Amino acid sequence: MRQIVLDTETTGLDWKNGDRVIEIACVELLDRCLTGRHFHVYVNPKRTIAAEARAVHGIDEDFLADKPVFAAIAADFEAFVRDAELVIHNAAFDVGFLDHELDLLGKQPLRELCCNVVDTLKMAREQNPGKKASLNALCERYEIDNSHRTLHGALLDAELLAEVYLAMTRGQESLLMALEEETAAETGADFLLGERPELKVLRPSDEELIAHEAALADIEKTSKGTCLWRET
Repeated sequence: MRQIVLDTETTGLDWKNGDRVIEIACVELLDRCLTGRHFHVYVNPKRTIAAEARAVHGIDEDFLADKPVFAAIAADFEAFVRDAELVIHNAAFDVGFLDHELDLLGKQPLRELCCNVVDTLKMAREQNPGKKASLNALCERYEIDNSHRTLHGALLDAELLAEVYLAMTRGQESLLMALEEETAAETGADFLLGERPELKVLRPSDEELIAHEAALADIEKTSKGTCLWRET
């Protein structure tokens, strides 16, 4: 199972008002393990960045002046996420922005490019109704060190979210293992039975039977005649 934990930074809050993506980060999970592979780019939006957005991620127009536009990195981005399951915190936000960027180039949206999208914000709210569900709050809940997160940054946030997601879904590991063991037992039942050693039956000696009867008598006396082991 290949999953991509994804995060973006943008020029503002609404792509419908002309805001654009300025940073994309993707971290790869393979069978719930971090592989060390990631995709990370800064993007020149060819427009100004709202002051409120700069206060969140600290990225300005000067920094992005020599960075590629989205069209120049779109193919590499598509190749990295294709057919994977995306894991995103507040997925509607990031998916909306990325779909808009892809649409401007006449490309297919993420839900066609990828096999599924998991929203960890929705998942956190379902698991802990009424509790804070921000990335910082989840890091605190699952004891993940985020002390180095002074500003939002797509790569750092994606790495933290990967750890959060694994912690949030840890119970699924035992479920998957149980299903795998059950499947193995069903498909290889004859083989497994043939490998089992002969079952040995140990019967009690006369002395052990006498000691057992004495123990039951003591229990019956103490419980005033309600010894369950004597019931048939």
